[in-house]
Amino acid sequence: MLSVVVPTFNEGKNIRNLVTQIDEALKGIDYEILFVDDSKDDTPQIIMEVAKDFPAVRMEHRTGESGLATAVLKGFRLAKGEYMACMDADLQHPPIVLKYMYKAMEAGADFCIPSRLIPGGDDGGLNWYRKFVSGTARKIGQIMLPCLRQISDPTSGLFMFRREVIEHADLQPIGWKIMVEVLAMGTYSKVIEIPYKFQQRTEGESKLSGKVTMEYLKQLKDLRKRYNKANKYKVEIWSEDKMLGR
Repeated sequence: MLSVVVPTFNEGKNIRNLVTQIDEALKGIDYEILFVDDSKDDTPQIIMEVAKDFPAVRMEHRTGESGLATAVLKGFRLAKGEYMACMDADLQHPPIVLKYMYKAMEAGADFCIPSRLIPGGDDGGLNWYRKFVSGTARKIGQIMLPCLRQISDPTSGLFMFRREVIEHADLQPIGWKIMVEVLAMGTYSKVIEIPYKFQQRTEGESKLSGKVTMEYLKQLKDLRKRYNKANKYKVEIWSEDKMLGR
């Protein structure tokens, strides 16, 4: 089974469209969608309405807790799947990519990372300011953490991995960059990167803020002291043709 963990905060307008697209992308694959919701609006009610039409949908609504990273970890703990994926609810991560991520896992990957920065990829869904912030965050992460240096797009929020990767990992993330935490603390030997095109947001607002940036820098400083230095891995980069089976 594949568990798709989706953290949500006031993303009600995107839920039905997201679930419909995931369901279409994963035809023939045993999957669940696990929403971990911190919303203050009617998003939980919308998720439960959508779940009536899509039995694979589950929800964990949190009260008194907040933060994307802790929400995702909660989802990983509740997930039933052998493979686990994380993606945003805002549709900037196109759900069709899940199909090709799953294909990479079935081809022997321990970790699959869609990348905007390899041939066939595109970060066109970001404005110039967010491109600058994203690029700076990526470079700082790779400088501070040697374990990120082989990964072209390590600060994305879209990824899939085998459950065993985090079985013995001491995950203590803060802020938003959960994949950085899993890459730094997990145990894996084969990473497959596939190209994807980052999409324009159609509903809701970006959660990017100065607080998020400071949390990321604090996370890197902490991980630099404790990342899994013993872990060694190789990266295989798939072309768009290989990803699509052409």
